[in-house]
Amino acid sequence: QLRLVESGGGLVQPGGSLTLSCTTYGDSSNYYQLAWFRQAPGKEREGVACISISGNTVKYGRSAKGRFTISRDVANDTMYLRMNSLKPEDTAVYLCAAKYTLWPNRCGYDMDYWGEGTLVTVSS
Repeated sequence: QLRLVESGGGLVQPGGSLTLSCTTYGDSSNYYQLAWFRQAPGKEREGVACISISGNTVKYGRSAKGRFTISRDVANDTMYLRMNSLKPEDTAVYLCAAKYTLWPNRCGYDMDYWGEGTLVTVSS
């Protein structure tokens, strides 16, 4: 059973930056495609970004393009989300998720395992 633990959330001012981390436990992340999601109060969960096992394929949701960067360190079973130019509308619980796959370049939002999330609040 794969377990995912997010960290790095907190309070940041508009225009600021934050880096989230997601570490996997229980199995090697070499077998999993990873992704970040977020859920704001009263809104549906949305896919923010995904990254393939190989790291060669990344995709971004509309709200993340140009401001967020997803990356992963397979050796340390950790994925990151660097968020720049943060806006109040980025306030949400950010969750990481994993999908077991045999395809090294798969990058999508249909996931098998979920973390509990870390809260990001963008406010002055």
